[in-house]
Amino acid sequence: MMFRLSAPIRVGLLLTLTLLPTAACQANSAEPGNAESKPPETRPPHHTDTGFRNLYVSDSGKNVFTFLRMRWFGDDPYADHSQELDQIRVTGTVDPISETPDRPTITWLGHSTFLLRHQGHTLLTDPILSQRASPVGFAGPERLAPLVYDLPDLPKIDWVVISHNHYDHLDTDTIRALGNGPMYFVPLGVKAWFVELGIDPQRVQEMDWWESRTVNGSTITATPTQHWSSRGLTDRYQTLWAAWRLEMSDFSLWFAGDTGYNDVQFRETFERLGPVDIALIPIGAYAPRWFMQNNHVNPEEAIAIHNDVGAQLSIGMHWSTFQLSAEPLDEPRQRLEAQVQSGALRQGRFLTLPIGGSIDYSPDNFINVTP
Repeated sequence: MMFRLSAPIRVGLLLTLTLLPTAACQANSAEPGNAESKPPETRPPHHTDTGFRNLYVSDSGKNVFTFLRMRWFGDDPYADHSQELDQIRVTGTVDPISETPDRPTITWLGHSTFLLRHQGHTLLTDPILSQRASPVGFAGPERLAPLVYDLPDLPKIDWVVISHNHYDHLDTDTIRALGNGPMYFVPLGVKAWFVELGIDPQRVQEMDWWESRTVNGSTITATPTQHWSSRGLTDRYQTLWAAWRLEMSDFSLWFAGDTGYNDVQFRETFERLGPVDIALIPIGAYAPRWFMQNNHVNPEEAIAIHNDVGAQLSIGMHWSTFQLSAEPLDEPRQRLEAQVQSGALRQGRFLTLPIGGSIDYSPDNFINVTP
């Protein structure tokens, strides 16, 4: 079902929503990484005088105003996800997660948030357990399905990786609740936000693309993606964005974060780091294509990323949790499955989970624990 608001309602919403980023300005104290401290002839090509840039696509001048104008006044039809909630797949009754599995176990908590448990360690990706992906609690994209697992239901978290500082990937309330328990791995420029929130600076590892840290015998590496950053009206591209590769003794994981597609960076990830056991790749928030393409892959491009990074198993994310774009709620899964059935994968498998669903992984087998 598609919907259009009447003109007066559109105007009211536009006036209200354009004010939302200003509520984030107080959190916008992050400095633009290390870009300014390096002379142009020595700094990496993705660094600029004021922050960072994409290498294989022209960064447009789109901002919150162009988005809202497109969203409420444009001609592109938007699916009404509130009328499609019966299409969301959610696990049934679940118990708090406490056991330590014998092999790598991945649980999807919704959107881009996954819990990995392996070798006695736990990792969260882009944790957002709030009801809205927004700087305020009364407006902005609202969670479409019940929160299957909240923080009290999860084991102690050892590591958290953050792909970039957008509100649907870096959530104030969730990070505040996690506190100084985990070690945080963040792209350049994002550490200041954590410190301002009260997180111990020693608990935040800020990294550029291709930098690595080794913790408890595991190595975490920041790898390139094609996206952007902003939490307010004046800080676009001031902090970096990244994917994350985790190497354990018998298992590897690659978390794509949020990204558009190019045919260089993901192949380079494979060439530098080799194939990966499990990749977590976005499949949603891609329509309208003319607006989203540079920064958000569609299911077909997600499969290209799967092929490029040499994933044995990929799991789709960034869909079916918050409405951020125009496509129907279940379309990402349907398009992904159609591509898989058509033989688009060069290796391995690519699937989706229900929210709250888990997979136990081994090189020769994987099992849906909560299908």
